[in-house]
Amino acid sequence: MSTIWNRARRFVWGEIPATKEERKLLLKIDWFILSYCCLMYFTNYLDRSNVSNAYVSGMKEELNMQGTDYNKINTIFTCGYIVGMIPNNLMLQVVPPRIWFPLMQIVWGVLTFCSSAVHNVQQIYAIRFFQGVSEASTFVGTHYILGSWYKPSELGKRSGIFTSSGLAGTLFSGVLQAAVYQHLDGTSGRSGWRWLFIIDGIITLPIALYGFLVFPDVPATTRAFYLSEEERLLSHDRLEPVQDADRHRLSWNLIRRLLGRWRWYACSLLFAISGETESFGSNNLMGLWLKATGGYTVEQTDYYPSGVTAFGIVSTLICATWTDYTRARWPVLVYMSTAVIFSSICILVWGSPTWLKFLAYYVAGASYSGQATTFAWANQICADDNQERAIVLASMNMWNNVINAWWPLLFYPATDAPRFRKGMIAMICTAVATLAVTWLVWYLERREWRVKRVRDTENKNKNDTGSVDMKYPEDEKPRSASVEA
Repeated sequence: MSTIWNRARRFVWGEIPATKEERKLLLKIDWFILSYCCLMYFTNYLDRSNVSNAYVSGMKEELNMQGTDYNKINTIFTCGYIVGMIPNNLMLQVVPPRIWFPLMQIVWGVLTFCSSAVHNVQQIYAIRFFQGVSEASTFVGTHYILGSWYKPSELGKRSGIFTSSGLAGTLFSGVLQAAVYQHLDGTSGRSGWRWLFIIDGIITLPIALYGFLVFPDVPATTRAFYLSEEERLLSHDRLEPVQDADRHRLSWNLIRRLLGRWRWYACSLLFAISGETESFGSNNLMGLWLKATGGYTVEQTDYYPSGVTAFGIVSTLICATWTDYTRARWPVLVYMSTAVIFSSICILVWGSPTWLKFLAYYVAGASYSGQATTFAWANQICADDNQERAIVLASMNMWNNVINAWWPLLFYPATDAPRFRKGMIAMICTAVATLAVTWLVWYLERREWRVKRVRDTENKNKNDTGSVDMKYPEDEKPRSASVEA
């Protein structure tokens, strides 16, 4: 019976730590790292997605928005996000994450408050640009932190929980906007969509204070009050037996390593393409479809698209748990691509019944499941070089946002609602390209493992006291983890 329980526990939460001390440590870092990262990312997406809900809840009419103004808001936010990505990641090397993350959260929280007082769409453009700059601190920085604390067998589901917290922010924003519109619209002379920005800002600021108090930085530099000296050493040492990450000083050699390997090219290409499958949710296509079709109340237009996000959360958590158990990341991208192909075909066939369109939009939420898996996969691939890992993770997000800056304007303009014919064709092509690049990354990773195994075997044969042979499971999946330089 205990064997069954241990297997079930391992499937749900990863490998069981070998000692009581490590179990206690894992519980602490789960509680403090995951709690703050998830709450931070929750507010990140809450304050990001509120424009979509505000647009269909009266902002469009009140600010006299025309044509593709809504898409331009998202594009300008993305441009700010791209501009802020590298400076934010550089600042994490200078300023402790426990300071920088909460500081940026305060900045975007204040900007969210400012959104409640705008009088024209140009003011929204300016606010969203700087909001993008500040929010760029969160996603890649957190994946880097997670990769510095957790083993590969622990990383997938933690990445999934982190990603799901952002989706929960999107989900909550729709529910909150409907409730705000119902109960606060017109209160103190403010429209319901303005109250949404105010409430979102109020939610954001206390969480930033929590981050100042509890976030532990990385194992090599942590001074968290809740970790003893023994636990600080253990947090570092428990990763080393599995993988010794290369430690390098910052130099031009980093550029040579980065450009001389396949990892940066393949991982960046993978998320640059696969990230666009999220266009169903990130552009609120279902909300635009409902508003353009007519016959739905404001509350329904806010509530119904929440099902897309809910399906995305469930898919993400199930896939993240499964990938940690099997160590296979690629099947999640196959599942995600298949789902969006199905959804796109259902919507392209415009004569299909309304219930099938609802189903298609909800199933498209599966596209969110690839995000956590792709970044966990990159963390695993680059586990032996922390500097390369940091740049690869940042580049993946950067190239995806470079494409996302113009992709919605071209394929998902609000003026194409309700049919989005161009967008559905583009989605099918994107999914097929995702499958091709997924195979490429899978092939290159396995080729690298085979080369390493041959090299380690040769070194061991030359000198039995030399390098230790790396142990791979039968299916050649490495059990590598990364440590902070």
